[in-house]
Parts: sequence; C-alpha cells; structure tokens
Amino acid sequence: MDTRRFVVAPENAGDRLDAFLASACDGILSRSRLKALIEEGSVRIAGQTMLSPKRKVAEGEEVALSLPAPEDPTPRPQAIPLAIVFEDCDLIVVDKPAGLVVHPGPGNWTGTLVNALLHHCGDTLSGIGGVKRPGIVHRLDKDTSGLLVVAKSDAAHRGLSEQFAAHGRDGRLTRSYLAAVWGRPPRPAGTVNAPLGRAANDRVKRSVVPSGRADAREAITHYAVLASAPDDLASLVECRLETGRTHQIRVHMTHIGHPLVGDDVYGAGFRTKAERLEPPARAVVSGFGRQALHARSLGFVHPVSGEAVSFFSPLPPEMTELCTALEISAERTANADWFTGLSA
Repeated sequence: MDTRRFVVAPENAGDRLDAFLASACDGILSRSRLKALIEEGSVRIAGQTMLSPKRKVAEGEEVALSLPAPEDPTPRPQAIPLAIVFEDCDLIVVDKPAGLVVHPGPGNWTGTLVNALLHHCGDTLSGIGGVKRPGIVHRLDKDTSGLLVVAKSDAAHRGLSEQFAAHGRDGRLTRSYLAAVWGRPPRPAGTVNAPLGRAANDRVKRSVVPSGRADAREAITHYAVLASAPDDLASLVECRLETGRTHQIRVHMTHIGHPLVGDDVYGAGFRTKAERLEPPARAVVSGFGRQALHARSLGFVHPVSGEAVSFFSPLPPEMTELCTALEISAERTANADWFTGLSA
C-alpha cells in the first residue's frame, strides 16, 4: 500500500478534506474517488482515521492518504445469476436487477454484469467495446432495473451500435421506461426538450444547461401519465427517449417538478411527501432504496437476421409494492387495460 502525506498550507485552511486532497493530488484522483477512500478509512490526521469528506482541515495538519494497490482492470468471469430473456449466437437480452453495475470501473471491478456475461458467454462475447466493456452497446444505471441487450459477435456489435446511435429516430430502435414520480404532471402527456451537461457543483451529476454551453448535449424525453394516486401524491409515467444522455429521465422529470420516487441524487427534498401516507405505506416508500425507474420494453432490428424483435419486462416486485403503497391505481388512467397488463 502506498501512503502519501500532505501538509495543509495557510491558503488551504478551512477546506473540506476531500477538496484539499483533490488539490494536493493535482488531479491524479477525482474528488469522488477521494471521497470514497475517505469513507473507506484510508485517510488519517494525527494518527486518527477520518471518515467524513466534509471535515475541515487546519493549517499545519499532516494528512496521510493510503492508496490501495492498483487493481487489475481486466474483468474476470464470475458465476453471477442472469435473467436471460433471449439469446442466440449473436446477442443476448437480459433483465437486469436493480443494484447490478453494468461494467467494471473504479470501486466496482467485480460483481458487474460484464463479469456475469463473461462467465455465461465465454469467448463468444464481442470485444469491440473494449476490454472493460465487451459487447456493451448501451447501459442502465446501477439502480435502474430492466432490459439490456449485449452483443456476442462483432457484426451484432456494429449493427446494434448504429441503432443506438440513432436513438430510434430511424424507426429501428424502440425503448420505454416506467417511472414512479412525485406528484402528477399537469398534462397527460408531454415532451421535455432541454439540453443536459455536467452539474456545476458535482462532476457526477447532470443538469439542464443553456444550449450554448460547451458541454450542452441535446436531450429529448417524451412522457405519458399512466396512473396517479387519488390525491395526486405520485404517478406512474411511461418515458420514451429520443436521445440517450446520462441520467436523462431522472434529470428531465426533476426539471418539470416531478422527480423519481427514491431518487436521492435529484429529488432528495421530495422524500418528506411520504409523511402524508399511512405508517405501513410510509415504511414501504421510505425503505425503497433506489430510484423508481424500470426499462420496460426494448425493440430493435436484429443486426444479423434483419428481423424486428421486441421484448418486455414486467414491473419488478419491489416497484409493484411501491405503486401499491402510493395508491397508484389503474382506475386513474385512460389506458387501464394496458396498465393492468404491466403487472401480469
């Protein structure tokens, strides 16, 4: 283990610990990585382990940062169960559970979907996506559940990548998501057309930004309200993407005032709405440990056979339980037959 020591200069006195280390490391480690190292117990001041990234440093203090030995970035096969919806010699469609990271990265070199796919598919997994992302042509956030397609052949990788690059504008690719959001949008259906870029105060988060900003990327989300609670406390909405930006649905729904239930990154201030529920329902909502977002449907043209294929995934049990607790009822939507079929 490599330990590095830094002394707090007068101009850095009062800085947060993670900010001080980010500056002292001169950009070698990101602030988010340093925050994780602090929380893991890798930072000491005066012999005491510091666990809070917010802790303020004082002039003259010596900060010791212990860096773990570098991990092998090459993903290894792991026998992790997969919910396989479809598979042939060119591609595989899986129903990803919430909590599963798609591809390896800092802090998540093991236990990912890629590790599971390497075990299941062996040498057939396409390597066009790079050693860390073999076969991956799109992704879902760790805490988003639902359908994801992975290429097993180079031909499939090229064909699927082209379709995802077009985001369905050429009619080949279709994707829909189900999201439980706080409140009820004022219109039964609508479109959010608002460019996204990095949030000013957090490099991991995204936010709606002016279109002229250097990092602004076009982002368009179409949504329809499927059902709402009797008091409009929450709603179930379907979202279809015309672009595919990081955290797009989460940011866009927050932008129009209806963040996803359970999204502590973009809608933490809305958790207090659960206090309006009866205790049993309140416990379900408070204990829901992720954003309420599920990749419900996925359709594309098979890149080798040319056949149009489509796949559907029912709401996972924890989201069904959440909708029940929030009293999101099929009786509150004009498309009740379709909604009823979601939980079948």
